[in-house]
Amino acid sequence: MLKRFLSYYKPHKKMLALDMLASLLISLVGMVYPIVTNKMLNEYIPNRMYSTIVVAGIVVLVLYAIRMGLRYFVDYYGHVIGVKMQSQMRMDLFSHLEKLPFRFFDNHETGRIMTRMTSDLFEVSELAHHGPENLLISSVMIVLSFVYLCTIDPILTLIVFACVPILVVVTLKLRKAMSQAFQDRRKSNATINAAVESSVTGIRVTKAYTNSDRELEKFSVGDQEFVDSSRRAYHAMAMFHSSTTFITDVFNVIILVAGGIFLYNDRINFGDYSTFIVSVNLFINPVNTLLGFMEQFQNGASGFKRFVEIMDEEPEADAPDAVELTHVQGSIEFENLSYSYDETKEVLHDVNLRLEKGRKLALVGPSGGGKTTLCHLLPNFYRVEEGNGSIRIDGTDIRKYTMESLRRNIGIVQQDVFLFVGTIRDNILYGRPDATEEEMMEAARRANIHDYIMTLEKGYDTEIGERGVKLSGGQKQRLSIARVFLKDPAILILDEATSALDNTTEILIQQALDELCRGRTTLVVAHRLSTIRNADEIAVIMDGRVAERGTHEELMAAGGTYKDLYSLQFRDNDYIA
Repeated sequence: MLKRFLSYYKPHKKMLALDMLASLLISLVGMVYPIVTNKMLNEYIPNRMYSTIVVAGIVVLVLYAIRMGLRYFVDYYGHVIGVKMQSQMRMDLFSHLEKLPFRFFDNHETGRIMTRMTSDLFEVSELAHHGPENLLISSVMIVLSFVYLCTIDPILTLIVFACVPILVVVTLKLRKAMSQAFQDRRKSNATINAAVESSVTGIRVTKAYTNSDRELEKFSVGDQEFVDSSRRAYHAMAMFHSSTTFITDVFNVIILVAGGIFLYNDRINFGDYSTFIVSVNLFINPVNTLLGFMEQFQNGASGFKRFVEIMDEEPEADAPDAVELTHVQGSIEFENLSYSYDETKEVLHDVNLRLEKGRKLALVGPSGGGKTTLCHLLPNFYRVEEGNGSIRIDGTDIRKYTMESLRRNIGIVQQDVFLFVGTIRDNILYGRPDATEEEMMEAARRANIHDYIMTLEKGYDTEIGERGVKLSGGQKQRLSIARVFLKDPAILILDEATSALDNTTEILIQQALDELCRGRTTLVVAHRLSTIRNADEIAVIMDGRVAERGTHEELMAAGGTYKDLYSLQFRDNDYIA
């Protein structure tokens, strides 16, 4: 994992080298003050070297001014390196997310993914910036201060540094507990983000059902979990800092007592004693920085670990010998197809269906029977494993096509329309971004939405809000149909495209859908059986199997499940009327 982290420094290695050089110079300048202090007390002041005292002061001031510039360089460009690394990781993560299969998103909440892309990577960038410079500056300062103090009195220096092993042992012991506690805190923070994302997205449902108190109660559970995990994390951090700070305080006591004894016995003079007191702080501060770095390291390392967890998820991949799907005729065949989302329950079992070019196949049956799963398998959103049958387009197994070319030739209209934040233009052009203005408008006309758009003040440049909240259900559906018209696929999937609409709107949508289906091989999932009476073939899917198949007339004459469903639905309509 360390190698992967270091690889993100590669594009910035020159700037990083300058940053490290500046950090090294900062450390060297830091050693000037105790050296000058020793010279002042032992030579310049006793010998009344007035001009030398002034020159020494000026030299120190100039060096401090240089150090100010160096610190600016380190703080600014170091953070820039961190931000650029964070940006690259975020781009890599986003790019990888786009390649992950549906199965991943079935098992991971959006809010948790967002946490990994934001706060987690921020902690990583802080480690990327502060980690190397803190390690370098602190290490150099500790070594230089040790060497310099040894030149004054090695015995007293070794006495002071005898506390270091104790500090290391305590740090290692408490570090593990702090690491686990902060990892738990990060997970609970992801839980809160997921809850907020869910509640804000469903705010209209919450208000409609007056369930604000229930949402608050659900949120408070996650919030309390965050408070509890934070309490444990801060307890571990407090134990860590209080213990390590106590040990560093011992350094001051030792130098005060041991140095006083050495001075009393004339082993060192007053100037050396004063230099020791000044220099030991130059040693203690880097030690404290390293201790603080431990906390930063834990945050950054756990953030990078969570980043790597997603990056290690297996992306969708084409078969080694995959070819482009071109010149699509549109014949589809499901042969001996079985599928399960997990090992506990099989969703589809030995399904055999064939659909010729340009024809329409309707799938009907109870919810949960496997209709939508068939629709998801056709574009290879979920992969059919070897030995579980096959899906063929134009006689070739879809696993042998590249996924991009396969999906490029399949259009999907669903009941739950997803529109992106932006304008009407943006959402229609999503079907084919390089389309001309006239092609976009023609797609809107064919979807029966152009006239409505032209009544808006900003026309196609009208903002539609999050998920198209400023549009009605029918308008959103027609926008999604316009998007598919612009895409112009050879194969079409209509997954309950009109089931959530009122009768008047359904007629408009159905007209657009009939136009859309013309000349395309179409797979339709429908609960309203009246909308699929003209399908070339109807298949009744129950418990993952094909229970019946035939035309509307054939199935009604057979007097089976389809007739029961059809009769029940129209009886319900009579009750409603």
